[in-house]
Amino acid sequence: MRTSILFFCLLKLLVFSVISTTYAQERLDKKVIWSEISTYFQPPFAYKEQYGDYKSFLIDEEGKAIRTMSAWKQQSNKIRSKWMQQMGQWPELMSDQKLKYIDSTQREGYTEYVVAFNWLPNQETKGYLLVPNIKGKKPAVLTVFYEPETAIGKGKEDRDFALQLCKRGFITLSIGTTETTNNKTYSLYYPSINNAQIQPLSALAYAAANAWYVLANHKEIDDTKIGIMGHSYGGKWAMFASCLFDKFACAVWSDPGIVFDENKGSGVNYWEPWYLGYYPPPWENAWRKTGLIEGAKGLYPTLMESKQDLHELHALMAPRPFLVSGGSSDPVERWEPLNHTIRLNKLLGFKNRVAMTNRKEHSPNAESNRQANLFFEYFLK
Repeated sequence: MRTSILFFCLLKLLVFSVISTTYAQERLDKKVIWSEISTYFQPPFAYKEQYGDYKSFLIDEEGKAIRTMSAWKQQSNKIRSKWMQQMGQWPELMSDQKLKYIDSTQREGYTEYVVAFNWLPNQETKGYLLVPNIKGKKPAVLTVFYEPETAIGKGKEDRDFALQLCKRGFITLSIGTTETTNNKTYSLYYPSINNAQIQPLSALAYAAANAWYVLANHKEIDDTKIGIMGHSYGGKWAMFASCLFDKFACAVWSDPGIVFDENKGSGVNYWEPWYLGYYPPPWENAWRKTGLIEGAKGLYPTLMESKQDLHELHALMAPRPFLVSGGSSDPVERWEPLNHTIRLNKLLGFKNRVAMTNRKEHSPNAESNRQANLFFEYFLK
């Protein structure tokens, strides 16, 4: 009897020791990650507390400063309502649907599934679900682009975001606008391209919100730990989705052009009819000019006239963390609009929620991918 008790006590001590060691290792790993990424959250001295010409969203319509959480809640609701009214109200979100499995392939360390779901009420899409061979609940990241193959490693170099994250233990879902990319209309149009009732960039955000639900309904995914990432076109998509839909836990926006900037030309081209300048086709593409974008139609000229800018949408992320993986479209001076959200997070009692890294080129590279991966490791694991 004493031998059994002694054996039980030793076993219990061993289990406790293993758990404690594992927990300590996780804590250590998080500290190591933070030691590398902490600098991403600090503006350079020249841009610290510099707010540029961007209108403060911490002043309400009556000119009163917003100083409390309750006042901010009212203000954020007004900001979201204003943008949704201008861009077009979303249809009801499809929260109960699950992924349809079409095919599967065993890869080294993970399974690649071809899946389908409805991202618009009248339209189904196909994508790829990558599931690492790890037991238990896992965090997840939605990746968005012109087509879903690139993010799983079947496209341009350094854009394989879904594959890289899967190899780090994330379940990833890669989706993209293959059909409209091929016919050069590029976006989503609801209910139809000839009579879109939602600005196309907002329709993309709505589609991503429906993708969040199919991930959240997956038995192996922790629905409190679902992020989103995209580059360029996909960066705009990820930005609008994460700002307008608050269930995404965090986000990485790779060089989308986080504010309007016509001096950046085609890299920050929100005037295009497939972003915020929708009008029924046929479309003329004679407006690509530095400075004034002649011929721009749809919502875009209205936004310019009212001096609205996208930093208002960034505010809807607070206090959720996001990383701007900046390139040629989002250089270091983008800290000026980002400082507005930093100031908001400070009001709400949070710090280290707004990050930016910078590279010279528009294209992502190995370093920017590592930065993004570590960001997700820190905030979703």
